[in-house]
Amino acid sequence: MKLWRWILLLLVIAALVAFGWHWAANDPGYVYVQIHGWYAERTVVTAVLTLLLFWAVLSGLWWLIRWPFGAFSRRHRRVSRQRMSDGLIALAEGRHGDAERDLNRASRLDSFRGAALLASAEAASRRGEHARALEALDHASQSAPQAARVLRARVLRREGKPGEAVALLAPESDSGSLSPGGWRELALSALASGDLRRARQALEPLQKSAAFGTRAYNALESKVLVATLNASPDGAVLNTLWSQLPKAQRRVPVIIDAYARRAAGFGLILPAMDEVESALRREWSPLLIETYGTLGNNDIDARLRRAEGWLDAHPNDASLLLTLGRMCLRLKLWSKAQTYLQRVLALAPSASVWEALGDLHAGQGNDALASRCYRNALAFARGEAIEPLPLNPQTGSVDTRPITIEERSELGVPRLRE
Repeated sequence: MKLWRWILLLLVIAALVAFGWHWAANDPGYVYVQIHGWYAERTVVTAVLTLLLFWAVLSGLWWLIRWPFGAFSRRHRRVSRQRMSDGLIALAEGRHGDAERDLNRASRLDSFRGAALLASAEAASRRGEHARALEALDHASQSAPQAARVLRARVLRREGKPGEAVALLAPESDSGSLSPGGWRELALSALASGDLRRARQALEPLQKSAAFGTRAYNALESKVLVATLNASPDGAVLNTLWSQLPKAQRRVPVIIDAYARRAAGFGLILPAMDEVESALRREWSPLLIETYGTLGNNDIDARLRRAEGWLDAHPNDASLLLTLGRMCLRLKLWSKAQTYLQRVLALAPSASVWEALGDLHAGQGNDALASRCYRNALAFARGEAIEPLPLNPQTGSVDTRPITIEERSELGVPRLRE
């Protein structure tokens, strides 16, 4: 298609040239110029060609005069582009000192000034040089005021001044003119300063902007809502806030966990249990299993039987086994607690398991083994070597040899454990 366009254009040009030549040949015109005794006689066509030649000569002379200055400018742009590239690469590699130096030099070119100073401020902030970062942002605000304001808020938050960051972004927030990065920074700064109302207000415009991926937005939303639930002063406020949340948010495990634990703290055990059990019926969650075992001692016998019923579908779930062990400890069912804790220690050892084993032996009056389990809990948390327990069953110690239950699909085919 492009070839036909070029052919058509050439035909049009050829037709115009032929028409012009025919028109000028019949009457080429006459031009007479006289000045200070000097005169010139030309046809119109010759006069036009003479003017075009004169213009071309003057343009060539002007280009020759400017060439040395242009060469210096071109070198300056080429060096600035190289420094900008080197600075951004150094920033990505964590060489923040080199990045700051190269980016400051690249900012001498006007077209790079705003971007280079913003990146230089980020490099200085990552080094902990907050004063230099703010100084660079003062200069960057002349070229990119909104971006400089958002980055200044980030630097203030990193410096431990989230309240100042919120105050800096508040005017644009009230007018609704913040950029997506500004809404995110406002949410994080408000969350850090305890201004949970502003943090929640920033979520809606941030979601509408669609500037962040689903996972990143959901993580930020969960942080804000968990902090809001944990800050509820009483059960009435907590339930009001919970009822106002959209259904999608009330199905996120970490948010359900925060509500259930806070509700249990206010003595609202039944609503907390209902939310956790409903969530577990929809989707299995190790986090909520642990939450289920911490909801006080109310109706713990029935809760233990209900949790034991989940073993058929999740026989090797470490969180479920640990929860069952803890509930048996509260009921002083030492033998059952030992069985559950023995299995979870073989499947997924952790500091929490060793702590529960310490509680088991302390409840049985075996202070020596209890002390060893508590020491192992601390050692495991620190990444240090643990001291194994004796394997003699007659001593009442815990056998940590692997014990697993075969899992089969609906068709009876054995499943491999990950």
